[in-house]
Amino acid sequence: MPEAGRLSYRLATGTSRRGFLERVGKLLLAAAAGEAVVGAVVAEDAQGFHFCGHTFTTGSCPHPTGLPRVDSRGYPLRASDGRPVDDLGRLVDRAGRPVNEQGRLLRDPDGRTLPPAPRTRVCGAVGRRYGMRTWVDGSWHRCCGGQVRKLMDCCSYSSTRINGDGALTGYCYGGRKVFCVHYYDTRVPC
Repeated sequence: MPEAGRLSYRLATGTSRRGFLERVGKLLLAAAAGEAVVGAVVAEDAQGFHFCGHTFTTGSCPHPTGLPRVDSRGYPLRASDGRPVDDLGRLVDRAGRPVNEQGRLLRDPDGRTLPPAPRTRVCGAVGRRYGMRTWVDGSWHRCCGGQVRKLMDCCSYSSTRINGDGALTGYCYGGRKVFCVHYYDTRVPC
């Protein structure tokens, strides 16, 4: 690995998320000046947040419908309206059966109801998908859309994050590091 790569890896893995971002920001501003930098920063702003409250430093945990919204127990929800979905991304009722937008059971062409699919906690599904053990260790909170959003790290002993960058400690414990992130929208106003 080239010296610059080793240095950036040590910087990324040897600090907290906030400290890392602060150092990188100071370095970038000190290293360059002028309108070109301002233009680049403004252009990146639109891509800098992949969901409200999270600066894009770690990729989202894989989720059946895209954005990694979960319920209070870590099970997948559709990001747009918070309705529960199964591992295939289908809306489900309280019994876990697949339903349409109106809540009616989905049926096959012969009129039989479709069988339910599993509904797995997002961070647990990450562990199975990537062949590692995962934990939801810690979280932080932001105000998004007038309610408190709980952002959670899905942690592992991996030295890299889901997006291939060096793993950060984040809010993980016991020597674990952040692999990916997901969130829960509380009903607490802010």
